[in-house]
Amino acid sequence: MLHTSAPRSSGIVLEPELPICQTDLPLDWYQEEFRPYAEEYLALPDRTPGSVLPWLDRYALPAREHFGDSLLLLAHFYMGGEIVKLVERYGGTIADSYVLALQAARNPEKRVIVESAVHFMAETIAILSGEHQSVWITNPKAGCTMEMLAKEWMVAPAAEQLVARYGDRLAVVAYMNTGGALKALAGRTGGAVCTSSNAHKVVARVRAEGKQVLFVPDHHLGRNTAWKLGIPLERVVQLAEPRAWAAGLKLSDGCVPGGLAALDRAEMILWGSSCGVHTVFRKEHVAWWRARGWQVLVHPESPLEVVQAADGAGSTDFLWRAIAAAPPGARLAIGTEGHFVRNARQQALRRGVQVVHLTEIPEPGFPAAGCGCATMSRNDPPHLAGMLDLLRRGAAPDLNRVLAGDVVDEVSGRRERLDDAERATLIADARRALERMIEITESSA
Repeated sequence: MLHTSAPRSSGIVLEPELPICQTDLPLDWYQEEFRPYAEEYLALPDRTPGSVLPWLDRYALPAREHFGDSLLLLAHFYMGGEIVKLVERYGGTIADSYVLALQAARNPEKRVIVESAVHFMAETIAILSGEHQSVWITNPKAGCTMEMLAKEWMVAPAAEQLVARYGDRLAVVAYMNTGGALKALAGRTGGAVCTSSNAHKVVARVRAEGKQVLFVPDHHLGRNTAWKLGIPLERVVQLAEPRAWAAGLKLSDGCVPGGLAALDRAEMILWGSSCGVHTVFRKEHVAWWRARGWQVLVHPESPLEVVQAADGAGSTDFLWRAIAAAPPGARLAIGTEGHFVRNARQQALRRGVQVVHLTEIPEPGFPAAGCGCATMSRNDPPHLAGMLDLLRRGAAPDLNRVLAGDVVDEVSGRRERLDDAERATLIADARRALERMIEITESSA
């Protein structure tokens, strides 16, 4: 059953309250159990790897010894350099959202999985995990500004009206950047989950079955996918502002450009959310670097005109591989999250490859905007140290345990959890959508 109103605990939030850029979190943003680790971290003399790594060894090495091979550490490419170094140091995996989603299922011997990324990624791992595995997130308030404008209580009113109008013809394709409830919606409607690396494959398969696609939540990735597949852009329509649906908006001529006639003709219907990190890019950025001989590669959450102007577009894995394969002397301007670019720059310099962030243009009229994902950055060294130590001591807060269907308020930290029956239904539907994505991806590899 879809929830058609905002959770009573949170109300309808009119604006996302998470900044796009941030530095260290103030102490009052930490859970009480994590404050001692944050205080120690902030007291380090310089907080460079030379001081952070030995400090975290005090907590990570005993945890590794305690759990042995049953412990798995995970982090996303967008995490800051400290977390990437730490997770790699202790034998963990750094990857994009597709690879992270598969980690529990493909490593059944891992019983304790600790993820340093955002909540929807940890929940996806939990959906595909076994009953003997537990999934933990170092900071449960690590959300996603894109997903914040695609909560189930926002999407459900629109989705139910579209299903009522189009019936079985409508299939939901849920980007990985969604909660489990929307992945379950994709499963129930005969759709699938997708990532930025396989969106074109997933959408192509669903369309080949004669379905009209509701693509949730990123309208930029949806539009870029349609363009890549050759779908006429006049048959791609974007729904009205996300929060309007939770406020009672009805399907009408005012809900999309061109009205209901355009909606009925549409091959793809786009939800109206986006990633603040990627919407800063402009085609003028691309033109500036290309005019000076740089190759420009961007993430497909960027606006369509940026993707069209760039030399290439793809997922974080695509970007990382392209940088790794670049020959000495290559110069690459990368349009994606700032931590990723800084990490890639350090690696590339060792091979004589220059990497810059797409917005790093030293001219008036081009303000710098190469910050990292603030929500991802909520998982910092104190959270990793605390999570590992608390787990070892059997004192990990239940709030950090991630089960399928969990919804955490990114500001207050308040969690809503399904009962066992509701969770089992959600897992069955969401797994169907995730496994379909995996089958489409692996069969076309």
